[in-house]
Amino acid sequence: MQPAPLRPSEIADAQALVAEAGWNQTHADWQVFLDCGQVQAFRVDGRVIATAATLPYGAFGWISMVLVAAAFRRQGLAARLMRRAIDDLVEAGHVPVLDATPAGREVYRQLGFADTWGFARLARPATPTPAAVDSPTEGISVGLITNADWPGLVAYDTAAFGADRGHLLARLRGRLRPADLVAHRDGRLVGFLLGRNGRIASHLGPLIANDAAIARALLARALALIGGAIFIDLADSKSETRAWLEACGFAAQRPLTRMVHNRRAAFDDGTRTFAVVGPEFG
Repeated sequence: MQPAPLRPSEIADAQALVAEAGWNQTHADWQVFLDCGQVQAFRVDGRVIATAATLPYGAFGWISMVLVAAAFRRQGLAARLMRRAIDDLVEAGHVPVLDATPAGREVYRQLGFADTWGFARLARPATPTPAAVDSPTEGISVGLITNADWPGLVAYDTAAFGADRGHLLARLRGRLRPADLVAHRDGRLVGFLLGRNGRIASHLGPLIANDAAIARALLARALALIGGAIFIDLADSKSETRAWLEACGFAAQRPLTRMVHNRRAAFDDGTRTFAVVGPEFG
């Protein structure tokens, strides 16, 4: 049995793996990988039973969506897909990067990955009526992202993320309209937030900002308008923002570690990166 690229007609199969694992991705997330990257899949009797996705970002590329149906686990399928993903990225000139759970972290270390920095998934349960949250906004203007903002926003994100991912951000824009936010101070773009709908919760991220006050101003605007369950993957270094989010009803679900293959330095700017898009996208 050999893996082969996932076909658009098989997204429903792949989404069944997401549901079985209790993950949050949607059909639209799989479509990003098919359009901008690749998904390799194993099949049995014509049905997809394991997947792994790669998404190139210039000098580096993401590995994610490593899923195996419960009935086919412990047969080495995930390891084979991981090796294929690493080889594909390296051959194309990309340094493999991924976000690991504590269990996966030990496995990935054996494959040549090293820790760079950590973050935690914080979750807030659904609330019937979103409530305004206190956040100082003196000198900070927060509003919906406009087309005029977009080129500057992508350039700002590129400097923080370490690669141009405008194609991904464009696919996030509009999926969770209350989170399509940009912050200005003295006429300059100093932060932005995007989000997306998910299978079980809305997901906020990326959140890129010059400082914690700007990050809180963006989050406060979004949280006042979103009533359902929310996930946000917040950098461990942002302890002040984490305390504020916990006061808003968020609680930690699980830690994750950003890891890079055969390299110890991160590509991204840890000062401005408050929250990532998610482990599937970086």
